[in-house]
Amino acid sequence: MKFAIQFAIIIFLFDVNASNAQAVHYPDSTKSVSLLKKSILPMGLMGVGVLVSNSDFERRQQMTLRNHVGNDFEFRIDNYIQYAPIVELYIADIAGVKAKNHWFDQTKYLFISNLISATITHGLKQIIDKPRPNGGHYSFPSGHTTFAFTNATVLFREFRDTAPLFAYSGYAFAATTGTFRMLNNKHWLSDVLFGAGVGILSAELVYHFEPFKNFNPFKRSKDMTFVPRIGAGSYGFYFSYGF
Repeated sequence: MKFAIQFAIIIFLFDVNASNAQAVHYPDSTKSVSLLKKSILPMGLMGVGVLVSNSDFERRQQMTLRNHVGNDFEFRIDNYIQYAPIVELYIADIAGVKAKNHWFDQTKYLFISNLISATITHGLKQIIDKPRPNGGHYSFPSGHTTFAFTNATVLFREFRDTAPLFAYSGYAFAATTGTFRMLNNKHWLSDVLFGAGVGILSAELVYHFEPFKNFNPFKRSKDMTFVPRIGAGSYGFYFSYGF
């Protein structure tokens, strides 16, 4: 766990330095919030995750959960609802709900956020190699939970100003994902808490710095339409160009 603690400290110092360096005042109210303030919740989740990892409290808590649902309990809904915030994001776009960014920028930030969070999560899994409650490997942190909270934060950032209840709904799916990772005996509490923190922080960093902000080949073309489509058992895109 030494690496996890060092990692948390490094990220915290990075956040402090980055927030102190923000001397530019942005017209967007979201941008005016300091990076340090945005980092309080995810860093808190990560810190608690590190503190309770491998503790007697964590083991008792997991035992209580399994005793409550039964040792044979397994409901794999967590394998699916981790994608719910992504589905919500594109359904809202297709339905015409006003978002913060163009759909291509949403996709761009979604991809970058997940790239960052997945790199951190899977890197820590390999280094720490914490045993799972069911006897498996690579428990810390929870990849499903990281993925779900990354997606939920992107959804939140896109619709928080225009559809607040809808924006927060992604976190309900993410929290349910983490809960079922524990109920299914796949992860410990610390795995879920730390994964949630990584997911939120990764997306917050992306939306704070907005990498490749001006890269959008579709935004300038009024005659071009390119929309993600999700159907029963199929995924794809709708493309049209007017001549």
